[in-house]
Amino acid sequence: MASPKVIVFGPTGGVGSAAALTAQQCGAQVVLAMRDTHKPIPGLTPEQERAGGFERVQADLTKPETVQAAVVQTGAKRAFIYVAIGAPDHMRAAITALKAGGVEFVVILSSCSVQGQGDDLRRYTPAEFINWQHAQVELVLEEVFGTDRFATIRPGYFASNFFGFKKAIAAGGTVKIPYPEAKFDYIAPEDIGRVSGTVLAGGPQAVAAAGGKHIIYLAGPQLVPQGDVLVMIGKALGKDLKVEGFADDEEAVKFLVSVQGTPEPVAKQLVRGYKATAEGQDVFPAGTLEEAVANSEKYGRKPGTKIQDWVETNKDRFAA
Repeated sequence: MASPKVIVFGPTGGVGSAAALTAQQCGAQVVLAMRDTHKPIPGLTPEQERAGGFERVQADLTKPETVQAAVVQTGAKRAFIYVAIGAPDHMRAAITALKAGGVEFVVILSSCSVQGQGDDLRRYTPAEFINWQHAQVELVLEEVFGTDRFATIRPGYFASNFFGFKKAIAAGGTVKIPYPEAKFDYIAPEDIGRVSGTVLAGGPQAVAAAGGKHIIYLAGPQLVPQGDVLVMIGKALGKDLKVEGFADDEEAVKFLVSVQGTPEPVAKQLVRGYKATAEGQDVFPAGTLEEAVANSEKYGRKPGTKIQDWVETNKDRFAA
């Protein structure tokens, strides 16, 4: 059987690069779809790129004409995409372009904030900005490809979110974070990418082999308070950090917007989510956390990374 040809959008990101590398290791021919084809790919040297037969092509999910052109030019039959936040048509033109170009199966990086499928996804409103944005794109995929021709990866809290506190960590002393007592799962982007790349290379058969579920929740293996993780990062860097919350939600939103560059609607929802989690609300739908933890090995063939191990692996990035 010929190797499947897949196209990965966003390969310079932590998830996209891992998805591309994993798909290639699983036997797929991989096309790297990039806005800037000269940018380096994390974890992939030019020599490895040549040896692995990777191909670069210029494309931008916010410019549908480039999407179809890239697919036609490369002959890719499967695609990994992410949600382009703020796309006025919820990516309908880009997703339609994928299909028109010849793509037969899509893997999308979504969010665990989305629950259900079909009409269940229509209940979200713009007030629930993160859920709504991702759900609308999933609805488009259902309409254009059908649920048997795409898989949605719904991860929890990215461990890499802590890079947003890099300056405060470097400064030492006291680090402020919204609701430091809130517990999250901290999934490593590399684990998300590994699952995504495995499913991408396997295609619809990979979904069928895992019981036919096209919705794949992913979670890190531990629930740990945010403040404890910051202290952990500090210790890895030889710093004795103190952690405290913000005076109020307004101050927390202002920090996320002005310091981390988070869009205000997203920042407001994040702070509401931190508060709800601190008060005991589950991040994942009832009964899905255990499944989400197990899915890392079920689909990605390796257990999820513990937050302590992720911190140790990435401590130099906090120090840089």
